[in-house]
Amino acid sequence: MAATRKYPVGIQTFEKIREGNYLYIDKTQYLVDFIKNGYQYVFLSRPRRFGKSLFASMIHAYYEGRKDLFEGLAMGKYEKNWVKHPVLHFDMSGAKHMDNDMLERYLADMLDDQEAVFGYKSEKKDANIRLKDLVVKAYSQTGQKAVLVIDEYDAPLLDVVHEEQNLADLRRTMQNFYSPIKLLDPYLEFVFLTGITKFAQLSIFSELNNLFNISMYDQYSAICGISSEELHTQMRPDVEHLAEHLHITVDETFALLKNKYDGYHFSKNSEDVYNPFSLIKALASGDIDNYWFGSGTPTYIIKLLQKYNVSLRDLTGQDASIDDFNVSPENMTTALPLLYQSGYLTIKHYDPTIGLYTLAYPNEEVRVGMIRSLAANYLIPAEGTNSSFAIKFVKAVMAGDMELALTLMRAYLAGVSYRLSNKTERDVQTIFYLVFSLIGSFIQVEEESAHGRADVVITLPSVVYVMELKFDGSADAALKQIDDKGYLIPYTADGKRLVKVGVNYSSEERTVTEWKIEG
Repeated sequence: MAATRKYPVGIQTFEKIREGNYLYIDKTQYLVDFIKNGYQYVFLSRPRRFGKSLFASMIHAYYEGRKDLFEGLAMGKYEKNWVKHPVLHFDMSGAKHMDNDMLERYLADMLDDQEAVFGYKSEKKDANIRLKDLVVKAYSQTGQKAVLVIDEYDAPLLDVVHEEQNLADLRRTMQNFYSPIKLLDPYLEFVFLTGITKFAQLSIFSELNNLFNISMYDQYSAICGISSEELHTQMRPDVEHLAEHLHITVDETFALLKNKYDGYHFSKNSEDVYNPFSLIKALASGDIDNYWFGSGTPTYIIKLLQKYNVSLRDLTGQDASIDDFNVSPENMTTALPLLYQSGYLTIKHYDPTIGLYTLAYPNEEVRVGMIRSLAANYLIPAEGTNSSFAIKFVKAVMAGDMELALTLMRAYLAGVSYRLSNKTERDVQTIFYLVFSLIGSFIQVEEESAHGRADVVITLPSVVYVMELKFDGSADAALKQIDDKGYLIPYTADGKRLVKVGVNYSSEERTVTEWKIEG
């Protein structure tokens, strides 16, 4: 597909994007707002690959006085006096998966590079002292206050958030590194930090009482990502080109993009925000796929879900207060805060009367990606893959052969080991939820109705299957529950054939042992 414009796939440097004439959605008005309001210390939390680093790079370019890069942008129209400040930019994303010795060497290496810009080599060993001296040196050499940019400040800590000893050691090193910032106030023009979560025990948050956390303010909800308005106006030509490539209408393309990548909300009255990584990849490739989730699920997310024994079936629709969002990872008692901050859940509703936020999956990419990722970690087939089983199951159901479909499921479950206790009905329900969520990637699978909650509802063009699972019970008892609870009622007006499926799971045999099909 010949692109209408150059798309910055994987490019997070403002200078490279502007000089290379890549597509850039102007976010410089937010920096104008910081300056007008006199904000000196700003913290922004957003999920990975959401544009935090690009925004940090833009700030870097502005304070270096790169007027040429801002032509035609909001900042270019606002700024009349371009002043060059020394900018100290630390990217902590390269410090993931490190032990404490490696982290200390990484900090030393970054400080070496920054010191070289000012033509000296510190004799000090401690990172905090070197940072303090560096800021003072930058100020004394240039006569201008320094700008400090720390991108992904929490990257070294996230992957060890549940490892008590490693977290304590790494946190101590990072706390030491960040500790001089407050004392350096007379030498600092502006400080900008990005990250995913808020480690309260780091000196950044305990000592910088003037640090402005803008992460959940309405006016900054679209500071990263692509807003719905930006997509429908500035990027409409790109969507039109994609529609032409996909051989569908522009409205249909907008609908596909919305279902797949939209739905992020970062405040009470947030703008509608699209995942920028996936959206740009889709426009560049001419194909709508799971790009953000396909780029890797952080190990801390899997560990988080396992630690708190999260039931995926009940994950969405959970309520949280503002205090839940502000809790530090060290003090979390549920997975919700970090799932929100990492972009796996988002705000779907805010109730001002009781101050509660309702969280859910932002879009189809995250929902399907979450299921597939967790299935790969919980379900380990003895032969073949999860997706091959799902395809065979779907083909049998589509052919109207539920007997074959359940026979396939019995064999699949019998050959599967999974990282659950397998001692309770809840555990087995989690397995079935994962299995049918995989199947839901191919056909419509529902779980709830106003008349009650059937375990599984499969909707096809001419038939609806309503399935109920029993744990160490009987297929007859499952069929009776479907009748007693009225699970068929919501589908009686559709004119489709209704089929009840009662299934029993045996904890002793660790698979489906009995089923009955009526309808």
